[in-house]
Amino acid sequence: MCTFKRAAVSNWELYRSFHESGSREEYIEYLAKIKSDLLIVREKEMGEEEYLKFFLALWERCGRSQKNREGSLIIPHRYLSAVYQTGCSCVHLPLSWFRTYREAEKLVGIETIGVSVHSVKEAEEAEKLGASYLTAGHVFATDCKRGLPPRGLEFLEEICNSVTVPVYAIGGIHPGNLWKIKETKAAGACMMSEYMKRECLPVFPFTFL
Repeated sequence: MCTFKRAAVSNWELYRSFHESGSREEYIEYLAKIKSDLLIVREKEMGEEEYLKFFLALWERCGRSQKNREGSLIIPHRYLSAVYQTGCSCVHLPLSWFRTYREAEKLVGIETIGVSVHSVKEAEEAEKLGASYLTAGHVFATDCKRGLPPRGLEFLEEICNSVTVPVYAIGGIHPGNLWKIKETKAAGACMMSEYMKRECLPVFPFTFL
């Protein structure tokens, strides 16, 4: 049985573009039903106050549980207020935020810390600071990084070889190229657009746990 994992990354604006607008309540219900291993609630357009309100509503909809109704591990992004006010034991951070929080000793008691990296140097620094896992990208061309060339599979392999913590590929990944990620040393793959289109991805030619 393969241990390669799927990670869904949320995006309110992207969801609305795929679903002809839709209310915030409908979006929360949608996220509560996503089928993946991880659900990174990454709403970069929201300020802290708006994000906290949104994350608390999702947390309530999932029964104040660390996992949503389909068993996806819910991971807040950036704001520690979402961690402290829910009792969530994990968070995902940009590397710069991770440095700041670590220096201020604000991460005590958080069991799982994911960090976004874009180079081997950043990956090594994040691991040294205590990251539990990394997301590395962008691997393939993506509209989210329009105009920026993708870093490619060789970059992903370099990141995987430079650290001992799990590395999840991100950027331009979809069912048609997911197999390429599976053939690397990556622990899994993050997808945003594919999950914002629909909650359950099609069957792949290999098994996920």
